[in-house]
Amino acid sequence: MRRRALIIGLMLGGSFMTHAHASADEFRALAHAYYQWSIEDQPVYASDQGLHTWDARLTDFSASAIAKREEKARGALAALTTTPTSAWSTDDRIAFALFKADLEGALFAAEVLRSDKRDPGLYVNECSNAIFSLLKKEYAPRAERARSATARLKAMPALLEQALKNLTEPVPILARFAIESVAGIGPLFTDSLMGLADTSLPASERDDLTAARDGALKALRSYAAALKDREPKMSAPLAIGKAAYNRMLSRVHLLPVDADFVAALGQIELARAKAMESWLPDPSLAEVKGVGPDGRVPGDQAEFLHGYELRTADLIAHLKKRDLVTIPPDIGAFRILELPAAFKPTSPGGFMNPPGIFDADPTGFFFIPTYDPHSPNFYIRAAIADPRPILGHEGIAGHFLQLSIARGSKDEIRRLHQDGVYVEGWAFYGEEMLLRTGLYDDSPGGFAQVLRLMRYRAARVTVDVKLHTGEWSFDQAVDYFMKEGGLDRESATGEAAGAAATPGQKIHYTLGKWQIERLLGRSRDARGAAFTLRAFHDELLSQGSIPLSLAEWSMLGDDEGYREAVRLGGDRR
Repeated sequence: MRRRALIIGLMLGGSFMTHAHASADEFRALAHAYYQWSIEDQPVYASDQGLHTWDARLTDFSASAIAKREEKARGALAALTTTPTSAWSTDDRIAFALFKADLEGALFAAEVLRSDKRDPGLYVNECSNAIFSLLKKEYAPRAERARSATARLKAMPALLEQALKNLTEPVPILARFAIESVAGIGPLFTDSLMGLADTSLPASERDDLTAARDGALKALRSYAAALKDREPKMSAPLAIGKAAYNRMLSRVHLLPVDADFVAALGQIELARAKAMESWLPDPSLAEVKGVGPDGRVPGDQAEFLHGYELRTADLIAHLKKRDLVTIPPDIGAFRILELPAAFKPTSPGGFMNPPGIFDADPTGFFFIPTYDPHSPNFYIRAAIADPRPILGHEGIAGHFLQLSIARGSKDEIRRLHQDGVYVEGWAFYGEEMLLRTGLYDDSPGGFAQVLRLMRYRAARVTVDVKLHTGEWSFDQAVDYFMKEGGLDRESATGEAAGAAATPGQKIHYTLGKWQIERLLGRSRDARGAAFTLRAFHDELLSQGSIPLSLAEWSMLGDDEGYREAVRLGGDRR
């Protein structure tokens, strides 16, 4: 009865777990109830993660719904601050820390980011992801998905009307990105979406889908026009400030470092990467010319994507030959597809879409920009020259492998937690691991490309910190990516846009890689002669996508990093 009352209390927004001896089971019941409510509250996210119960709905962005989300997170976090955990097992204490970090993330979003008020792109992304999440996999008959799409499309005009009411302090640069995203959204709605309207859909329902699509597109274009009209009067700063940035590092990501340390690490890694480029027999190789090792380029988009996809076999063979990591036998296929235009403004290199947490289908995707043999875009040139560095980051042994393993965790809290520092750090760590273990011994261009990737990931750190602590403008960020990161203007602008849109995301790569390398050295010291790279990597991947201070606690029994993060964050307990 106690657990049932606890869950009901949570769902009603009351207080809970206030008695002095709350058990780990009661805590997990609280967390389970919160997660269940949160997933249902975000139906587009649920669809994206492979849970299709609410495919006909969009997220509610009304003032009351936004306030309720903050109230839920605040109430649950208040309950945790009175809960003694010293007698719990290490696994339960780590789960407790993870859940607190999730709640801190929700409150950071509500109190600091305030995306509902500041970021017009929030609502465009909701519309594009609402459709994209119904299209990317054949999880149900097309007619069924078409009906869900119709319902979501019909809800978009009201959502966008609400958005214009909510946006009381829009950030000018974020408004510009939103306008650009709307300009690119057409093919997703007019081409990709209409593939659902095959002969299995009755004519009347096809007409309904078409009318709903046209209404949604009209509303999106009106929304973009309204933003453009308002843009001259927009004045809200992009920066969140140094104190808020430090709060994000310590309370959300459980990092035992502050913004000054992060900025210094970025400068150190940038110097290292530029030096390593300089040591190449031909440093110009790092410029990535966009020509394959045989001197040719793919003839068209289909050949480009197919050739890209085939190189996964090379990566798997190398990992097995060098005994670097265990690849589960049930790992799914990893597909390479064209990036929808709607996502291009802030994802110039494309993005990886792993199998969802609730997905029955283990297939993953990497969406890469539209092929153009003459493109100056770094990511296109790099993929022509040698796709393995980027493929190793996005696929195996990078994101696809790590996230495929993480989604199989039997611990609900570990399975649902998504720590970007771990996720990007692992993929970035894997790039250099493949280089150091000889994958590119026969490919000077591939070797040099890894160094250029290291260089601009290091440049990302400085840009992220300086943009969001208020030291730099967006134009300064673009210039820095070109000068120090070695990127072309198109890629540099997209990189700066991605940094602007999501505070902290661009530090994940270098910071996470540094933490994994530190953990690697400590693990080797602890294991002695019994240490192997494969065992270390397998144990690390078994942790789920969790903050690396907690992975260190789990693997080495040392919670010093976590305790330092708590100290820096001024933890509520």
